[in-house]
Amino acid sequence: MITDIKANKPRPITSKIKIELFKRGTNVQHAIKILEAGNHILITEFYSNGLSLLQELKAHLNKKFPNKSFLEQKEYRAAYHKLSNLILIEIVDHKLEVKKSPSIGWLEKLYPETGNFFLSFPQIQGLNSSWQWYKKGITIPVLRNKIHPYYGTYFPTRFEHLVLFDNWLKRYKGPKKSAIDVGIGSGILSLQMMKYGFQKVFGTDTNPNAIIGLAEFMGNTKLSRKIELDFGYLFGKWKKQTELIVFNPPWLPKLKNTDTNDEAIYYNEKLFPDFFKEAKQRLLPEGKLVLLFSNLAQITNVTKEHPIEKELSEGGRFQLEKYLKKRVKTASDKTKRDQYWRSTEEIELWVLKNK
Repeated sequence: MITDIKANKPRPITSKIKIELFKRGTNVQHAIKILEAGNHILITEFYSNGLSLLQELKAHLNKKFPNKSFLEQKEYRAAYHKLSNLILIEIVDHKLEVKKSPSIGWLEKLYPETGNFFLSFPQIQGLNSSWQWYKKGITIPVLRNKIHPYYGTYFPTRFEHLVLFDNWLKRYKGPKKSAIDVGIGSGILSLQMMKYGFQKVFGTDTNPNAIIGLAEFMGNTKLSRKIELDFGYLFGKWKKQTELIVFNPPWLPKLKNTDTNDEAIYYNEKLFPDFFKEAKQRLLPEGKLVLLFSNLAQITNVTKEHPIEKELSEGGRFQLEKYLKKRVKTASDKTKRDQYWRSTEEIELWVLKNK
């Protein structure tokens, strides 16, 4: 039952911890030294005091890290993540205990059991941004209606891969009785398939928030009878063969020295071998396997190995039917990071069929 799934959320701090107060007039360099020593700082008085301290922390770290190459940017982000999450803000009765702060509905929705606790300032920023997206909705170029992503659920901020998939779906002449969307996320690929007349989509995800959010979004509408959800790894409980399997996997391999567990961005060494093995069992003889991918890992020198090319050359299960690609738009002038690789990044759509 979906109602039995517990959502991922920032862990509340309810126990007593040693903290130093930060307010207007507090010496910023002293505050940064406290953070670098591994101690917590509590933002008081105004929400903007937290924003100011984060800006000073970024300026401090920019001097320490050149932040130009892909790996240097990772080091900068790791240091910022570690130190910024020692900056706390207090929640009392599901509201932020500082003046001129945003109203964040997630505080009551995700923490009904406790109203008084601490969270880190970046966690609060994330909750606030997520609440705005959830309430206002996000326009996706290939969909008629906005999506309302639940907290902690991946949604795209670039759409080249969705346009590629949409163009492929327009020309798809195969049967549309059923499909499986592996890693359904915010449901966009499934909604695209609904738009083009698929009768049934089975969606899975290892992120409970994706399943909870989509179940809430669909409610008791007709859509809820056309898209079935399962909280599980890869194909979850779906055992029946289908005519179409779609997969928009993470585009970067998880490196051994990477401490992130973001499964929407990084894939482990088991993901693709497991996926292709299980996909073979669930694809009808004349079925199609569609994967959306990118050459990002290759052009940033993270790895030379391309998991789909590897499967085609070594797996012995599938053969290539179609390969489409689309150049990524160059980074915005507003983007401060040096994203030099964007000029050579290409989004890929792979259509495989049984051998």
